[in-house]
Order: sequence, then C-alpha cells, then structure tokens
Amino acid sequence: MTEIEDSLALAETPPEAGAVVPICPGVGWLRMPLPMSLDHINLWLLDDGDGWTLVDTGMGTPDVERVWEQHIATTLADKPIHRLLVTHMHPDHVGMAGWLADRFGLALEMTRGEYLLCRILVADTFQAPPPEAIRFYRNVGFDDKQIAFYVSKFGGFGRVVRRLPAAFKRLSDGQRLSIGGNTWEVVVGRGHSPEHACLFSPELNAVISGDQILPNISSNVSIWPTEPDADALGDWLTSCRELQTRLPEDVLVLPSHGQPFQGAHRRLQSLIRGHEHGLERLLTAMDEPRRVVDLLDALFKRSLPMGEHFFMACGECLAHLNYLLRQGQITRETDDDGAWWHQRING
Repeated sequence: MTEIEDSLALAETPPEAGAVVPICPGVGWLRMPLPMSLDHINLWLLDDGDGWTLVDTGMGTPDVERVWEQHIATTLADKPIHRLLVTHMHPDHVGMAGWLADRFGLALEMTRGEYLLCRILVADTFQAPPPEAIRFYRNVGFDDKQIAFYVSKFGGFGRVVRRLPAAFKRLSDGQRLSIGGNTWEVVVGRGHSPEHACLFSPELNAVISGDQILPNISSNVSIWPTEPDADALGDWLTSCRELQTRLPEDVLVLPSHGQPFQGAHRRLQSLIRGHEHGLERLLTAMDEPRRVVDLLDALFKRSLPMGEHFFMACGECLAHLNYLLRQGQITRETDDDGAWWHQRING
C-alpha cells in the first residue's frame, strides 16, 4: 500500500472524543463536538519536535473545553502545543483559540481578513443590531415576525468564541511554514469566509483544507449584512478553480468535517457544478419578480423553517443573486417596503 492508502485506511474510523488518530507521518487527527446537526469538527496536530502545532480549535463551549482538558492530561502531557494556526474565523474553528493561547502562552496565527472580521463580530455580543442589519433583512424580504426573530438572535457569534488575543501573527497566501521538517504552504480561498487559509505540504502530499474542500457537503457561501453587495459566489468559484491548479489531484485532503479523502480536483469540480446548477434553477424561477425569501425553494429544492439554517439559506441565495446581477443576467428593483425584487433578463 502507498502512504496515502495507509492514511485512508486509518481514516475509516474517526477519533473518539479525547483520542488522536495518526493519519499520516507527523499528523494527528482529533475531533471536537458541535451542538448542531453537523456534530463534529476535525482538528489537526502537527508534530513539531518538542511540541505540537495545532490547526483549528473547536467551538468555545463547555463540552469542547472538557475534551481539551482530556487532551491536556493525556495527548499533551509530555509535549505541549507551541504553535496555534486557525484556518478561518467561524466559531467551530476559532472558538477556543483565546482559551488555548492563554493556557499555553501562544500567539494566534491567522490571515488578516479572518482575524479582523472575527474581532468585529465578537464585538457585537450583547449589542442591539444596527439599523443597517435590519435594513438588510428587509431587503431580503423578512416580515416583522422574522425581523423580531433576527433581533432576538443577534450577537450569538461571540457567545461561542472565547476572548481573542488582542494581537496576532499574520498568515499570507503563498507563505511557507516549516513544521516538523515538512513545508506547509498557505493557500488562501475566498467565498465561504474572507481569507480562508488552507495548508498544503508537498512532502506529505496532504492539504489541511478547512471548509474550503469538504467531502460530502458544500460549504455555505453567503452574503451578510456587513457587505450586502459582495460577490461571495464569484470569489468561491474563482477559488475552487485556483485550487485545482495549485493542488495535485491525488493529494490527501484533510477536511474540517467528514473524513479524509483523495480526489481534490473532482470534488472541486463537483462543488462548481453544484452552484452552476443552482444558478440555472434560480434563473428558471425568475420569469416574474421574486424576493430572496421567495426563491429559497428553487435553490434548495425544499422548504426551510425559521432558524440558523434559514439565515444561512437566505445568505446563500443572495450570493447567487448578486453573482447573476454582476453577470448582467437579472435586474433588481426595490419596493416601498425596502424589499429587493429580482427578475431574469430575457433574450
């Protein structure tokens, strides 16, 4: 068997809470629980001689803290974490970064865009939503009841992110990190988050892909109130195509959710096709003017109840609509209530 075949054989049994699976030379795989339908996140320990480099941290919850205490007493008893890297700013990735940084005396290493946006969102905790955010969800088509639900949930991001360090070390696209005798190149992707750092090791032919390449699900690509006119889907599609040129097809993909796999190019092409099919479905549904909330069934082919997934679905639908608007395929008009109405341009 090849080394990657050995790694894929090890990947058939994910680690239990508090355990580590050696997935390839110098790389350990551990998992942290998530309090949602997607019930886990994969983290990666890179052997760096007298210490470990950790990639991602888990969500800032008591359950995750308990699992970390298990690791501190066992996995890390003789060799501590001495370097902390975070792929991007979503709470399941960065949530325990501040806690771990304090515990081990670490600098937090992230890309600038991820760190700064995370600090901004954490600052919203226990605050009232700004008028711009309310206006954004009126644009999307929310009614008064949906707006009230949004207001009740505002600021939740910071409740599952422990206090971030006030300073960080910047990761940049193309930067090469030496860890345990292996080179890990920073490969930045965009769309799911502003400046998501993947880590590719040519020596191991392995990539820590974060949420940029997942084996079974498509990462959420959304528009949020902080940048309502962004082209997140355009960024995502561009990043998927660039990753196809920067990563080998047979690279071992170490994703944040699901199990390690091979076939990065095929998976990236499947993600691209999925969004292209979504764009086609939306165009078909816009013979008449439609709001974002009217188009969720067309994009996702199912109804979604109010809740976290509803907000993400609205954000993803708007990402597709913003892309079509930039491509000149649809128009957008605003009614007296502030709602946006989208319609296909025929011909």
